[in-house]
Amino acid sequence: MTNSPHPKSIPISTAWPEVPWVEVPLAELGPVGDNGYGQAIDPVGDCDFLPPCAIFSMDDGIAFLLGMLEGAGGFIGSWVVKELLLRGYAVRGTARDPSSQKNSHLQKLEGAKERLCLNYADVMDYDSLSVAFNGCEGVFHVASPVSVDPRLVPVAVEGTKNVINAAADMGVRRVVFTSTFGAVHMDPNRSHDTVVDESCWSNLEFCKQKDWYCYAKTVAEMVAAEQASKRGIQLVVVLPAMTLGQMLQSTINPSIRHIADFLNGSRKTHRNAVAGYVDARDVARAHALVYEDPKAHGRYLCIASVLHRSELIQMIRELFPQYPITCNKCEDSKQMVQPFKFSNQRLRDLGLTFTPIKESLYNTLICLREKGHLPPYSSL
Repeated sequence: MTNSPHPKSIPISTAWPEVPWVEVPLAELGPVGDNGYGQAIDPVGDCDFLPPCAIFSMDDGIAFLLGMLEGAGGFIGSWVVKELLLRGYAVRGTARDPSSQKNSHLQKLEGAKERLCLNYADVMDYDSLSVAFNGCEGVFHVASPVSVDPRLVPVAVEGTKNVINAAADMGVRRVVFTSTFGAVHMDPNRSHDTVVDESCWSNLEFCKQKDWYCYAKTVAEMVAAEQASKRGIQLVVVLPAMTLGQMLQSTINPSIRHIADFLNGSRKTHRNAVAGYVDARDVARAHALVYEDPKAHGRYLCIASVLHRSELIQMIRELFPQYPITCNKCEDSKQMVQPFKFSNQRLRDLGLTFTPIKESLYNTLICLREKGHLPPYSSL
């Protein structure tokens, strides 16, 4: 039996602010905003709201490290499962319907036949989480509904609270929580010269006006930190930007649909805005790195590049000139928004090397074509 690499003496991060508002009375909810100020990015994460997947590492057939990962079947979750399998972990994935065809891609991953199983659990069902977490040392909470529907805010927040409390009750030591860059950058009062890093937080009032997804993820992260501190859980947070790259799942997720829309003729204009981007493989590696490093704590900004929409479209045009891109005009005539400054040094210090955005975009486009989300060249 090998000792856990996560000693209980690791300090809980105190970098999170107090939770200012968690309850969301539906009768008081205002209209959903357009997420439209200059530096806004689109939501990042998984399409599906899928609960957990337990992981444990194998040494000569003996399980010596137990853990749990939620959201195994979505875009980021699938890549985290793949990364964990490649690192020798055995993965017990969970979903509300483990037998669903939309999770079948997980069984095709290298090592899945020997070290992957799927079980039922739901983040709103505390008892199912307790059963899933029983005997685990670590939990990866990747699942979250990607939607601007304000009614999903309580689901994201209460689901996260259930995960932390169930993990604590089952003796889990470390939780890796997938937040979003949207919990960092949504602040209209921040100076353009400010370097966006882990110390930055989105303005909740602004999020309520512009993007309920970013609001939900920001509050859920605060709740996770608050509960983890109370329950003695080691919490580590990964904050991915707009995630690109090959899809392992068959269904298209929001961050990839954002790219497809530039090629399928559905968009005639583009926003005068910039966005942060990162490769899905790097996001998965980031999750593994912060889990395995006993010194890892607090927040980790996972972003490789920042591009204006026009730069992104031009890059697509250069990579695939065969596709007629109809999105050639900015939707306003204002001065072009400039990319913001950011720091991803904390993840670099853990050994993560970020994939060039052009490579990520190329893999995204190839995957979209291979999975039938774009027409083949011959039909153009």
